[in-house]
Amino acid sequence: MNSDALQAIRLTLELATLTTLLLLVIATPLAWWLAQTKSRWRAPVAAVVTLPLVLPPSVLGFYLLVAMGPDGPLGEVTQALGWGVLSFTFTGLLVGSLVYSLPFAVQPIQHAFEAIGPRPLEVAATLRARPLDAFFSVALPLARPGFVTAAILSFAHTVGEFGVVLMIGGNIPGKTRTVSTQVYGHVEAMEYAQAHWLAGGLLVFSFAVLLALASMKRRYGRVVA
Repeated sequence: MNSDALQAIRLTLELATLTTLLLLVIATPLAWWLAQTKSRWRAPVAAVVTLPLVLPPSVLGFYLLVAMGPDGPLGEVTQALGWGVLSFTFTGLLVGSLVYSLPFAVQPIQHAFEAIGPRPLEVAATLRARPLDAFFSVALPLARPGFVTAAILSFAHTVGEFGVVLMIGGNIPGKTRTVSTQVYGHVEAMEYAQAHWLAGGLLVFSFAVLLALASMKRRYGRVVA
């Protein structure tokens, strides 16, 4: 395995780790709101969150690329702040990964919150626990399997993403080249031996993720989405 492949693996793991950590922070309040609210905005918000599951990655990547470009709304903001444009940068990849993997973080946590039911929180209220206290001391511990599932799925999904990464970041060595785009580059160059090493690694990794999720489903049952 050459230095380019190791560099792509390092960047992919860094991207997946940051995406997972940020998604857990972003998804928790959103999942709680979706699980608890009776608002008429629940369905539209849930649809927006779920959109990356059905939208082709190239389409999602295209619109994110336009938004991050010099004339896009996000691009205008980042340029005004002195950050330049985010397209074809690692930060741009991170933004795209957050959007693309959002449903893989929100849905397991939301289902875990919904599985708790109102009774534990009602009991906490009778013990004079404030809503915020009940959330951190009761809801979060009981929803732990959902958080574990969300972390596994978000990390794995980010490792395997291709279309969004290619549209937003291109395939710049050491900057935006991930394992999936490295495989693509090897295939384009007809370097099948190198492609086999990386593709085989992704195959083993994906199989291990599915085994982990199956094991969690047997252990925790209905709270694992």
